[in-house]
Amino acid sequence: MSGSEHVHEPVTHLTDEVIKAYLVKTRWFGGKGRPFEVTGVRRLGRLGRLAPGEPLVDVLIVELTYGDVAAGSEADIELYQVPLACYTESEHRLDHAFIGWWEDPEHGWIHAYDALHDRSSMALWLQAFGAAAGAGSFVTDGAESLTFHRVPGSEVDTDAVGTLFTGEQSNSSVAFGEDSVLKLFRKLTPGPNPDITTHEALTRADSPDVAHLYGWVEHGSTHLGMLQQFLRTATDGWDLALSSVRTLYADPLVAARESGGDFAGESGRLGDTLREVHTVLRDHFEVGVVPAADTAAVMHQRLDQALHAAPALAPHEERLRHLFDRVRALGELPVQRVHGDLHLGQTLRTALGWKIVDFEGEPAKPLAERLLPDSAWRDVAGMLRSFAYAPHVVERQHTDLDEDELEERRQRGTEWTERNQRYFLHAYLGNPEAGPTSGQRTLLDAYVADKAVYETVYETRNRPTWVEIPLTAIARIGES
Repeated sequence: MSGSEHVHEPVTHLTDEVIKAYLVKTRWFGGKGRPFEVTGVRRLGRLGRLAPGEPLVDVLIVELTYGDVAAGSEADIELYQVPLACYTESEHRLDHAFIGWWEDPEHGWIHAYDALHDRSSMALWLQAFGAAAGAGSFVTDGAESLTFHRVPGSEVDTDAVGTLFTGEQSNSSVAFGEDSVLKLFRKLTPGPNPDITTHEALTRADSPDVAHLYGWVEHGSTHLGMLQQFLRTATDGWDLALSSVRTLYADPLVAARESGGDFAGESGRLGDTLREVHTVLRDHFEVGVVPAADTAAVMHQRLDQALHAAPALAPHEERLRHLFDRVRALGELPVQRVHGDLHLGQTLRTALGWKIVDFEGEPAKPLAERLLPDSAWRDVAGMLRSFAYAPHVVERQHTDLDEDELEERRQRGTEWTERNQRYFLHAYLGNPEAGPTSGQRTLLDAYVADKAVYETVYETRNRPTWVEIPLTAIARIGES
């Protein structure tokens, strides 16, 4: 699915400009602010049939080429999945999702909408998963086919009504009743998506720590979406952490350990959950070792790039490089399949315990890199940084504090962070008393620093007034 393979005659009569105007209005399009052109449209498959009052779903892949690439550089091309709900008559209930129309010689005017907003169109997806129950897969009609797979033993209510989630940034998800949820990947990369392959392994192992996978849909070797268990009553881990901090700040006379919203017990349980997930992943995916010098070299390289994007890192460069150099002395490092982008927002608390979700890995990394085995300490570091962010976020929600009040809150926020980090880390290690070994501490500090460097670049580009959050963490790394 290279760029040259995707330049085709349009598969609908929607012009490139209409598709372009639609993309920039969506939440999930990642190229906002960059100049681009639609350079190809291809139909991957169809669902349903075009008839009065009934939708035909055209699943399209749209190729974009960006125009801000330096002369002589390789073209910057991205592929996006765009399912259209096509009707022979205007569907005013879908006016908010209208994309465009064209005149067809056989059917007259065809009205196209974003299929994810249309319950009738999404019912076709659910029915296709139901048809996959027998042989394990179901192939749709058409020259370019969609293949639906079901995990053995999974049950799907094909009569459930779909409801689109709002607020998502990079993908689109539709909940079907209280039974299942379909996540469609918007930005596509040829090859297996780790969100599917990781969930499949954990589901087959009957892990209680994830929402079980029911099935997936693909075109060739490219994963397009996944159907999984819907955890309707679950609560987002990030929201729970913020609530805990707010409760702490509400009573300035109470220590973190005495607060009615103390989160430390949950942090410990979350550490247990991550340890169990890592154990299952070691049993079902490739494991190995890599030279510590290679890991250190990658960290140095990312720092090189970050220094150009975030000059505020410059005063910390020497100590960061010293820390990364210490990693070189660790010999060989064990690697395995990991989450790759773990933070509190990737966790859900249910009545039965914690669940870890969204195993796609770090979005900015190429798919081939996200599929490689990595150090489990990357996930641990990501969670530690998430604990550090929570008090800062709550602090920024209150702008009416004087300097003394602000300093007092920062001290209490630091106490909250360190308490939850300690409970999480000791539980992950499986020892409530002992901390990491010297080598583990060096590696963990390096991964925490590497994550904070990434955060510094992100905040510099998106929220400059927040850049002090990761910079403060970098300044403190190695103190404990």
